[in-house]
Amino acid sequence: MKRSIIKIDESKCNGCGLCVTACHEGALQLIDGKARLISESYCDGLGDCLPECPTGAIVLEKRETAEYDEEAVKKHIEKSKPQPEAALPCGCPGTQAKLLTKKQLESTPVLANENLHSQLGQWPCQLKLVPINASYLDNAHLLIAADCTAFAYPNIHQTFMRNKITLIACPKLDDIDYSEKLTAILKQHEIKSVTILKMEVPCCGGILQAVKKALSNSGKTIPWNVVTISTDGRILED
Repeated sequence: MKRSIIKIDESKCNGCGLCVTACHEGALQLIDGKARLISESYCDGLGDCLPECPTGAIVLEKRETAEYDEEAVKKHIEKSKPQPEAALPCGCPGTQAKLLTKKQLESTPVLANENLHSQLGQWPCQLKLVPINASYLDNAHLLIAADCTAFAYPNIHQTFMRNKITLIACPKLDDIDYSEKLTAILKQHEIKSVTILKMEVPCCGGILQAVKKALSNSGKTIPWNVVTISTDGRILED
């Protein structure tokens, strides 16, 4: 039958998961960091997910597809109800609550002035607030870091921020397409290198995709690398 149903442009999806939460039928899931329609018969075509998408990745279209199956949806929702310690209903592992147990070290408390110097080289550091024409971006080594990395990795200042211009952002919470602003920055300034520092959770892949898109759109060849931090503060990729 021909009816209204959603269509997802994966190139625009940043993996924020807001559409998954908005879908009352459970028709959407985050798979490999992207929102996917898991069954066309689950989608009622009302489009509750559309206004929640910050990147405009979801549209409604009319096409030949399976009929909406209300009974199948009820069974799917019942089956999908989260069990203890499972991922939250939004389907994003990055929002799963867990306690991180740390080994307590027996040592003298660190003094406030004991080699704990900030390596933040400019202000502001929030990507949304950084002026595109800021002079400190000229000939800079950029560190583009997900917000949570500063709290997960204890030595971020000395290991990653030292001698770099730090731009921080959260692809899950910020309502902005980072790639456009980053493209403008890369085009307007001579950037020496780009380091992307992200968390291991799927939604954090949005920041990597934005940087890759900006690098491509800039038309420049700029050295770049990605470092992934685990939720318990380990470097997973370097």
